[in-house]
Amino acid sequence: MTSGMVSHLNDAVGHFQLVLGDCPADHPDHAAALTNLAWARLKGYIRKHLQDIGSTTSLFREALALRPQGHPDHPSSLYHLTEALTWRYIKKRTTIYIHASDEDIHLRRIVLDMCPLGHQHRPRALDELAWAVRTRFDLHGTIDDLDECIQHRREAVSLCPEGHSDRDTYLNNLALSLLSRFNHQRKSYDLNEAISLHEEALRLRPVGHKYRDFSLGNLGGALYARFNQRGDVDDLDRAISLHREALTLCPPGHASRDITLNNLASALYTRYYKSDASEDLDEAIDLYRESLRLVRHDDPERHATLHNLSSVLCSRFTQTQKNEDVEEAIRLCQESLEALPSLHPSRYFSYMWLQEAYLSRYRVQRKSADLSLAVENFKLASRHPTQGFPRRITEAIDWARQAEIHQHESALEAYQVCLELFDNHVMTRSSIISRREAATAFRGAQSLPVDAASCATRNNDLQRAVELAEQGRGQQWSLASRIRTPLDDIKSASIPLADKLTEISKHLSNAQGTAGSADRAAADRAAVRYRKLTEQWEAAVAEIRNLKGFSRFLLPPSYEDLQAAARYGPVVVLIASQYSCGAIVVPTSGGPHHVPLSSITLTDLNNLKDRFARAIRHTSIMGPKELRNDIIVLLRTVWDEIMLPIVNVLEHVLKLKHRSRIWLCPTAAFTSIPLHAAHPFQKKADRSGNEPCLEDLYICSYTPTLSALVRSRQMMKKHVPPSFALLAVDSEVELVRKLVPATANSTIISGDAATRAGALEALEQNTWVHLACHGKQDPTQPYNSHFVMRDQPLTLLDIMEKDIPHAEFAFLSACHTAVGDEETPDEVIHLAAGLQFSGFKSVIGTLWEVDDAVAKHVVEAFYENMFGDLKDGGVMNCTKAAWALNRATRSVKTKVPLEQRMVFIHIGV
Repeated sequence: MTSGMVSHLNDAVGHFQLVLGDCPADHPDHAAALTNLAWARLKGYIRKHLQDIGSTTSLFREALALRPQGHPDHPSSLYHLTEALTWRYIKKRTTIYIHASDEDIHLRRIVLDMCPLGHQHRPRALDELAWAVRTRFDLHGTIDDLDECIQHRREAVSLCPEGHSDRDTYLNNLALSLLSRFNHQRKSYDLNEAISLHEEALRLRPVGHKYRDFSLGNLGGALYARFNQRGDVDDLDRAISLHREALTLCPPGHASRDITLNNLASALYTRYYKSDASEDLDEAIDLYRESLRLVRHDDPERHATLHNLSSVLCSRFTQTQKNEDVEEAIRLCQESLEALPSLHPSRYFSYMWLQEAYLSRYRVQRKSADLSLAVENFKLASRHPTQGFPRRITEAIDWARQAEIHQHESALEAYQVCLELFDNHVMTRSSIISRREAATAFRGAQSLPVDAASCATRNNDLQRAVELAEQGRGQQWSLASRIRTPLDDIKSASIPLADKLTEISKHLSNAQGTAGSADRAAADRAAVRYRKLTEQWEAAVAEIRNLKGFSRFLLPPSYEDLQAAARYGPVVVLIASQYSCGAIVVPTSGGPHHVPLSSITLTDLNNLKDRFARAIRHTSIMGPKELRNDIIVLLRTVWDEIMLPIVNVLEHVLKLKHRSRIWLCPTAAFTSIPLHAAHPFQKKADRSGNEPCLEDLYICSYTPTLSALVRSRQMMKKHVPPSFALLAVDSEVELVRKLVPATANSTIISGDAATRAGALEALEQNTWVHLACHGKQDPTQPYNSHFVMRDQPLTLLDIMEKDIPHAEFAFLSACHTAVGDEETPDEVIHLAAGLQFSGFKSVIGTLWEVDDAVAKHVVEAFYENMFGDLKDGGVMNCTKAAWALNRATRSVKTKVPLEQRMVFIHIGV
């Protein structure tokens, strides 16, 4: 600001002060005099000449009081006051001004009310209200504010069609808000829309446009965010190119040069991090230093440049080990923290980079104090309440990994924080598919449940290991089942609360999936509605936890809760972690037993899994009588390395009688190995016969999680008369029909009647179902796995949407019905698990392709064993299914090849 301009402003302020003195409070021009003086003072404040904004704001307030609603100058006085409040917030963004921000929002709502649809100033009023609620989001991190901001900015864009002079501004502002929400929630469609809008805004700001530098930088920032999500280097290279062009438009002295330098430095540093090009690191440091020199000490965004410079200095320290770099990095982060209020969302970044600096120094100097300080900042970053879940999850995962590497005692706590954050994050997604996308978006997160269980095991806390494995696995099922939790027990304590939760759960269930609309405005409204319902649901659950005896209602189950799964036989949880492999046997009573599998690693298990897949594929070109040597070798390995140590505990520690039932609960790579078929394939030492295999010793079942088994047992309380549906598109239906007891009310759905709708109706109306058709597992999107019907597929999603509490048993005589997807094996997302979730307590599924010509022998033997005693007046009992399958597969050895006997597994009670 030139001395001449300062002189003119001083003259104006002095002149208007004299005018105000000549217009006392009762003078008709008193309000105008107040406004003129205040406006001149505000201009001085904006141009950094005058520092007193408080008295200026008071003058505007006084003028507004003299111009109440209905006064012709009321709108302009409102506008002037909101401008003053805005500038006060921009320049002094601290907690002291939070209430001023609330006042600004209130006043801007009034302004918007004065600009109804059709009013020429409505787009601007919408945008300025959006700006106000967005600034409050920046302070508090409350997602409701950001959602409201986007809603207003969408309307502003809709009111400015192509050709409107301000369209570029409103497009740019909406895109910035969407990018903020992406950073907070990691929903890909927000990022994609932001990039599209920034592209359009840039087209509207050609070379020579006064705001082109803004659009170049903003589009570059959005592409940079997409690179961090997808890893496409073209996005990063283009982002750097756009930032360089923007910098040419911001020469020294330009108001936006500091921001543009910062943006280019961030992109270059990321390219260095990915490609190890030291010239990018050196340039990033120089750019950050120049940016920091240009930023005023009282600039509310200075903290960002401080921790950004800290991050690159920390990287250079790792490269050169020059102590001054890491010392400066620590000092810069501490300075950024001092500049921010305790709940400011950006404190997360300062904690994150401070942690990185201490950890970098620890790696070089090995001082335990640095590791402790790093862990302390890991904790602060991952628990910072106003930052979004995705960033906190990323930091918590890194905390767990580093604690493992450096053998720090906080590892178990880190895993617990990870799992809690994951649970909260996934719960915010309104559709089943979007929840899976959220769960798979974090690199290295898929192994967290088993790594957490391994950590607890290595700490000799077996009960905690069982709890953590359960908490982190099958999250999709546990989240969905919460909404379906039976509330009979709650009704005995509070009928109104039970009814309230039932009603909210019904609305929540109906709202699932509605946020996936192609209309982004409609999708936003649906997402907000879903989040509000979730908040109401959580509040109702909190009320229930205050009731006597319900303090743990819907909390992750304790070991005592989970042990109910072993009521009728031990459950063996098999943990496959990069840190250790082993099994935990949960007995009917007492503490769990650890079975270390020290001779096998996660790499061994993955190799074993792949060898099984190849061996099974190879059988398709073999004759039925050919010896399956490859499979025999693999099953012997499963017996020797995995199941024999477990059997030793069952026999010698638990003293479990032979032919008793056991349940296997495999994790990670174990889920793709046919554990039930483990076999020594060797003679006894005394040559008196063959050594027994696992299924000779025990009746094996599987369970996706312990909670799934507990839930199925709880639902067994209500018995209804049996009805049997035979759903088939092939000849197997007649075979089964002959074996179904006459006492069962049976229905045959075949031929043209075997449609998707017919199948869903059969599942809902019958307690027992036999499905004989083609099944297809979708490896990329497991919720699209399906049974092939006459008209259209019956998908896993279709099944999951049904709640069939009276259902009892399902035999899935189709291919791949009990195998999950490669990406998230611990989510156990397959057709058999879907039927169990929808209400079927006992399910027979398949691990790979079924050969109908020989599998029918297994089916026939199964039903003969299942219903053999009903001629004497017995009742149909789904808990006999595991025993009947065991008997069936052993009785058809001469008729059915090994892989076609192994293919069938039992899941559930």
